[in-house]
Amino acid sequence: MMKFPSIKIILDHLISVIKRFPFEVLFALTGVIAGIVNVELSDINSKGESWCLRIMMTANLGLLISLATTLYIESKGIKNTQFLFKLIAAIFAASLIFILNPALERADYIRFALLSFGSHLLVSFAAFTRPGYIQGFWQFNKTLFLRFLTSFLYSVALYAGIAAAVGAMNFLFNFNFEWDTFFIIWIIIAGLFNTLFFLAGVPEDLLTLDQDFSYPKGLQVFTQYVLIPLATLYVAILLAYDSKIIIEWSLPKGLVSNLILGYSVFGLLSLLLVYPIREMAENKWIKSYARSFYFLMLPLIVLLFVAVGTRIFKYGITEMRYFLILLALWQLFIAVYFLVSKRQNIKIIPISLFIITIFSIYGPQSAFSVSVYSQRSILKNIFKRNDLIKEGKLIPLGKHKMSKDEGNDAVDKLDYLVTNYDLISLQPLIKIDLSKVSDSLSHLKSEFSLELINKYELSSKKVKWVIDYLGLTDFSGYRFRNQGTNSASINTQQFYGISTLQNGVIKVSDFDYIIEHGAIGKDSNNYVIDGLRISDTTTDENICTIKINDEAVTFNLTALMTDLLKNKNQLKPYVSKKTGMDYILPPKMLSFTKQSKHYLITLRINQIRFETSDNKKVIKINYAPANYLIKVIK
Repeated sequence: MMKFPSIKIILDHLISVIKRFPFEVLFALTGVIAGIVNVELSDINSKGESWCLRIMMTANLGLLISLATTLYIESKGIKNTQFLFKLIAAIFAASLIFILNPALERADYIRFALLSFGSHLLVSFAAFTRPGYIQGFWQFNKTLFLRFLTSFLYSVALYAGIAAAVGAMNFLFNFNFEWDTFFIIWIIIAGLFNTLFFLAGVPEDLLTLDQDFSYPKGLQVFTQYVLIPLATLYVAILLAYDSKIIIEWSLPKGLVSNLILGYSVFGLLSLLLVYPIREMAENKWIKSYARSFYFLMLPLIVLLFVAVGTRIFKYGITEMRYFLILLALWQLFIAVYFLVSKRQNIKIIPISLFIITIFSIYGPQSAFSVSVYSQRSILKNIFKRNDLIKEGKLIPLGKHKMSKDEGNDAVDKLDYLVTNYDLISLQPLIKIDLSKVSDSLSHLKSEFSLELINKYELSSKKVKWVIDYLGLTDFSGYRFRNQGTNSASINTQQFYGISTLQNGVIKVSDFDYIIEHGAIGKDSNNYVIDGLRISDTTTDENICTIKINDEAVTFNLTALMTDLLKNKNQLKPYVSKKTGMDYILPPKMLSFTKQSKHYLITLRINQIRFETSDNKKVIKINYAPANYLIKVIK
């Protein structure tokens, strides 16, 4: 008969985990509290949300760095000063909160992901930094991986049970637990229960793992009959494509980089999983497979260099291209090492990957510094070719002419730099103090509420400001490239924002009914009032149809906005520069009326945002809250 653990046993295990991992548990608790506060502040306090996000990021990194420190201390047998070591590591991790600020610089999301990835790698080998102990290293990471899967499964099951119970209380007893309750439950379970359960399974006697030669039979079957055949099929396809490239002497497609990385992951994972059994008599084929894998990687790495190099030559270096080049160099190093070295030390894989990950995060050699330098250099060269550089600073276009392609390129680079690295990244090229400009823009009111603008609106306003300042408004569209094609495939879009003078206020004395119409997108609503059956539908093509009983009228928003832009002269008096909108129009200019047999129906648009193509034809409507005003004709 199965016995359930007593409360005392559970508490003893909990106390044991806290004693062994005090800072890890503290970081987990901090992250959970920040996550709960973040849910409560959602869409209410943007600054509070930003700080909560930064605390959660720091808590994640703090937990991992502290865990790696604990494992290192235990492997070295340090006892007298172990708390001091842990405290120093915790303080270092906590200080990262002053470095990471994704609300200000979107690239910090990538930096956090890299730091987290690097910290996971550090945990994988922190206890095995001394020479040897390769078998123990493998067993340790196998145990962690299986414990992670188990803790995740338990967490999902626990959450499903509690969420179902809360939902049942809503249904049976009319409680009012909303979405945030379910979100908070998941944060507590995933952040605290999951962490404690995982930490409880971290091996304690680390060095004795080197004498553990157990190997799950299921893992061997999975690797031998699933992973390795898939990797073999993968490489056959890639080598065939490599041959096609050589025969046709054509440039490789951009997607091939992802395929090569996928093959590398499949192959390395399969080799790592079967590492402990490679010396068994019946598994001698593993060594042959491993050698052929690394040998076949060489031509694919060359193909990867060519694919990435082609994009860099055309468009410069971005973070993703930087990472692809760095991974290609790392794969080349790994392939050569395992082909040449007789030691075959698999610890070199996470250690070398950790080093290049940290190498790419901060400093002049980092992905972000190199990317900014590359994109900024391209932007500067565009202005230099057009004689718009003075004392190293960009000169606004003014009455000068710039070709369409170069203008689009300039806008493309400006948008990339400001969106990912904030306006301040352009300071070396701009004479005006951009920190003051950023501060001024951050105090503007949102166009959608009475609050200050959120980070997405602020980023958009910064892009718009620098485009306006440099006089590139005729080119102010985003650039969509079909990678590998010529300039004929390039399209540019102009973005428009139009509102009414009395946005949010409607005079309805001449009408019988008013119906709120959704912002945009495919939608359908039905109403019944005074014996009238009213349906309001919108298609993906922005065709709005309102049907009252059996009478229907249709409004084509795309056609209406295209017609509105045809006469730019009538719009000139209503140009707006302070609200973030391009035009603020009288309500009658955004009111469109149609009549059926018994009803006069006006679609009154309150605000609309859309994109146009080069010929000013509207191609996409992004946002269009409106109202239907209905008058019954007797």
